[in-house]
Amino acid sequence: MIYAIVDIETTGGYAANNDITEVAIVLHDGEKVVDRFESLIRPQRPIPHYIQVLTGITPDMVEDAPRFEDIAPQIHALLEGNVFIAHNVNFDYSFLKHHLSQAGYELSNNKLCTVRLSRKVFPGHRSYSLGNLCQSLGIAMENRHRAMGDAAATVRLFELLLQNGAIDHIQQYVKKGAKEQSLPPHLPKEQVESLPYTPGVYYFHDQKGKVLYVGKAKNLRYRVRSHFTHNGAGRQRQEFLRNIHSITFQTCATELMAFILESVEIKRLWPPHNSSQKRFTPSFGLYVYEDRNGYQRLAIDKIKKSLTPIYTFNLLLEGHRMLRKLMETYELCPKLCNMQKDHVDCTGMEEGTCHGACQRTESAVHYNFRVNQALDFLDENLPTFAVVDEGQESIEQSCILIEKGRFYGMGYLPQDCSVHDMDSLKGYLTRYPENDYIRGLVYQHIEKYPHKKVTWKAQA
Repeated sequence: MIYAIVDIETTGGYAANNDITEVAIVLHDGEKVVDRFESLIRPQRPIPHYIQVLTGITPDMVEDAPRFEDIAPQIHALLEGNVFIAHNVNFDYSFLKHHLSQAGYELSNNKLCTVRLSRKVFPGHRSYSLGNLCQSLGIAMENRHRAMGDAAATVRLFELLLQNGAIDHIQQYVKKGAKEQSLPPHLPKEQVESLPYTPGVYYFHDQKGKVLYVGKAKNLRYRVRSHFTHNGAGRQRQEFLRNIHSITFQTCATELMAFILESVEIKRLWPPHNSSQKRFTPSFGLYVYEDRNGYQRLAIDKIKKSLTPIYTFNLLLEGHRMLRKLMETYELCPKLCNMQKDHVDCTGMEEGTCHGACQRTESAVHYNFRVNQALDFLDENLPTFAVVDEGQESIEQSCILIEKGRFYGMGYLPQDCSVHDMDSLKGYLTRYPENDYIRGLVYQHIEKYPHKKVTWKAQA
């Protein structure tokens, strides 16, 4: 088995929009070095000043260097068929795979990460960065942050690992079908292997425990694994992998519950690597209040934390459409419904749908009777139902409650619990914030699985 120990210097942190400025490849047969290659590379974009300071590689140094495509055949020949080794292997591999592909060559090697291997063989170190690890292990480093300097240090680290029994781990890593090397360098394999094969929600955390990403899964183990099956070249992908240090999870009885919990948690935690469900979509509500003359007024307004709306809408237009229908059906005044706010004569009076409440020629008692009829109509036509399904254990059942058209919450009931007892039912459920996305999920689910829906007339 030949190991290709690689280090590169680049113009930035991700392959899709950055170039390689230097490459070093050391071939090792497990006992000794058998070949070396290093070269500066002339990038097609400027080298940022901070990169020049870090590496010492300046534009003058690469002015006469070959372009990557000029040496791509030689690089590919050195790597082909060998085990690709680097400290944080996914970074170096993603760059070389991307740029070799652009030059017309395919890179498909077994990978071996000396960060992960060092954690196995030398556990307990405070830091596993190349510089700190070499210092802790007494490995001398020269030409730090230059490709051959770092590659040579990685070679000495690799040889020390071999001397301390790493070969069994290496054989496990590179055997056909092994997936550990595709994991982020700081993520313990044990955490992935401890994930259950059940629905649930998972959380990727950074070094300080902050949640970077929230996801849902029908099968937690398979879904988390799927995040690491490809090594993308984009900045967001590389930052994502580099910053993952741990995983936590919550199991759910059903995939629907996982979908709902994911939505709740994204809104609660606002993770930086979640993009969906983070758009701001203002919601509106239908409110009722009594004015100083005793008339019940209806109004569409933005959702307020201090008030509970009778009904909610995602769009203002949707609310106005419903209110106009109520005005027409129950002959309500457009001015008292805040649909006419000017000082001209009431349009309802002209059309015969307003009986003078806005001018107090109709009594509040008579007008309010029709307002209450409209509210009763809404109340009767807003659905209340539960979605009852299997639980996480055989002695329970899962339950999701929609009350008067709004998502109330979800939880787990004993098998002998009466779903039709609303007061008892709520005692088993956890209440969650609701939104249109969650309501849509539940309604789509019951259309597909109507036998899981339990209905009854909601209690007042």
